[in-house]
Amino acid sequence: MSIDRVSTASQMQSLLTQVATANEKLSQAQNQVASGKVATDYAGLGDKTAVIESARAAIARADSYKANTQLAVNQVDLQDTQISTLAGLAGDLRQSVSNALATGDASNLMIKAQSIFDSASQILNSKDANGNYLFGGEHDNTPPFTPQTLSDLQALAATSDGFSDGTLKKNVMVGDGVSVQIGVLASDIGTDLMDLLKTIKTFDAGVTGNFGTVLTDTQQTFLTSCLGTAESATAGVNNVAAANGYVFNRLQDATTRQDSLSTLYTGFVSDLEDVDMSQAILRLNQNQVALQAALQVTSQLNQISLLNYLK
Repeated sequence: MSIDRVSTASQMQSLLTQVATANEKLSQAQNQVASGKVATDYAGLGDKTAVIESARAAIARADSYKANTQLAVNQVDLQDTQISTLAGLAGDLRQSVSNALATGDASNLMIKAQSIFDSASQILNSKDANGNYLFGGEHDNTPPFTPQTLSDLQALAATSDGFSDGTLKKNVMVGDGVSVQIGVLASDIGTDLMDLLKTIKTFDAGVTGNFGTVLTDTQQTFLTSCLGTAESATAGVNNVAAANGYVFNRLQDATTRQDSLSTLYTGFVSDLEDVDMSQAILRLNQNQVALQAALQVTSQLNQISLLNYLK
């Protein structure tokens, strides 16, 4: 007569299933503790996958907009510096005309005018960090202001002939369907000032010109008329500077919004994807104990036979 084991085949199968389940849970807990994630593949995330991927796409868009906006902030900041300097030059020209009228001496006026022209030309033809002309519009690979000297400007039929900038101002996308115009054209900020310099140079080269240490009545009348134009040119550039400052503030606000969105969606993904480490370690310990218990019971039950009960 044979002595059978106490356990049955169905009991062993049930215990082995429990061992496999405990082992799977232990492996999952170990992976969570090691990676810090609920799961390392889509299968483990289950129905959360679509939501997480959508949130990640939103993070990518926000970060992309932020990168573009930061480049625009740098460009607008550079524009602000150049425009403010140009406004200062227009103010210097107005002051030089005013001083000549006050003293009756305009002997240095044309020297000052040439200096202002040279500085203003450099500003109008300034470049950004990529080597593109800052105020060129869509023609950012060619100088937007072409006269080399004040005499070149005087020789033009019209001041506008000295500008070769485009007509399209640059825009930057700062959000879904939201763009901000950041471009400023050379002709928008330089025409009034250059037109006044051309007028002064043309008058000085005429029969009633040739400014010297003593102003004639005709010269005084002419320079008096230039004061209003100089004031208007200065105000015009200052207005552009103010508008540019408003654009800068809009871009800064957009950057703040983009940071907030990126942080929001990143936190949302973390809530779905990242594991609670304290809970994961607790589950790991519990699963280790459960697996050890299941293995121990299976081992003991497999070794027990009827002989253990026959006395």
